[in-house]
Amino acid sequence: MLALCAMLAGTVFVPASHAQESVVQLDPAHTTVEFTLGDVLHTVHGTFTLKSSAIRFDPATGKASGEIIVDAISGDSGNGSRDRKMHRDILESAKFAEIIFRPKQIKGSLAPQGSSRIDVLGEFQLHGEDHKFSLPVDIQISGQKLELTTHFLVPYVQWGLKNPSTFILRVSDKVTIDIHAAGTFVSEAARP
Repeated sequence: MLALCAMLAGTVFVPASHAQESVVQLDPAHTTVEFTLGDVLHTVHGTFTLKSSAIRFDPATGKASGEIIVDAISGDSGNGSRDRKMHRDILESAKFAEIIFRPKQIKGSLAPQGSSRIDVLGEFQLHGEDHKFSLPVDIQISGQKLELTTHFLVPYVQWGLKNPSTFILRVSDKVTIDIHAAGTFVSEAARP
């Protein structure tokens, strides 16, 4: 579930309109997918890594397709016993090794330079189940360089995953995901 954040991290946007076709590629080495899970005593922080991603969209219609795949097995909170429990009992990452976001529609417009805010609507697959989801994305483009950030909540318990709470330790039923990424933006029209 936490890996869901990682899905957006290595995104590749490829608009389908040939007249305005553009490619945005995020660098996994310069992408962080962080999760935060609060409880009464302390807050747990951790990370996931992006496995692969490709998004295609038509800027005229907003129609989108592709996948953003996060490696569920990569989830790491810095505590071995907690991570073993997360992978074995909550994510069941041996069985559900990937968290996948499949975009269907882009709302808003992506400016060729400067700041943009878009919403990416699609299906979020966590623990083998698809859920309708919208990712708010802030993008900053300068020349061919790009920075992307997103912040969202995943209602993992509502989506059918176990709550790791115990009699003494009570944790939130939602996990916060923050993604920060850098990459490149190239207009296909500008390519030789």
